[in-house]
Amino acid sequence: MKKLVVCFTLIFSCFILGNAMAGGPEEECIAKSKEAAQLVKDKGLDAGVTEINKKDGKFVSADTFVILFNFEGVVLAHPTKPDTIGKNRMKDKDSKGKAYYQEYVEVAKTKGSGWVEHMWVSPDKKEFQKKTYVQRVEGQDMAVCAGYIVK
Repeated sequence: MKKLVVCFTLIFSCFILGNAMAGGPEEECIAKSKEAAQLVKDKGLDAGVTEINKKDGKFVSADTFVILFNFEGVVLAHPTKPDTIGKNRMKDKDSKGKAYYQEYVEVAKTKGSGWVEHMWVSPDKKEFQKKTYVQRVEGQDMAVCAGYIVK
């Protein structure tokens, strides 16, 4: 009986771990970005801004959140830093000098979607590598993005 319990526990643990790893942060960033871009396309800018700005909405999770910006680099919606809404971030650079918003806009304009890698500094001043997925809103001069910290 003891062997059966151990065997069951191992199988169950593998099942849980496998399911947890199946999605992953990259897939989540892509899915949230595509859904947000589709929302803006289908329901309009105001509805998209309202939904994306919700701190506890569907475009925010423990690992990522969606930002909406236009091709001039102006933030239109940001659920975790509302003070950045309306600000032009085109000249923002990471710790290595990379103008990451310029790259976000370039990817959206030229490819429609894709990944941008850059550095991110946490509120407690720790530096991390970040991967951000950018998705153009079809037919619009704006895009959304969602990123995660590379571990």
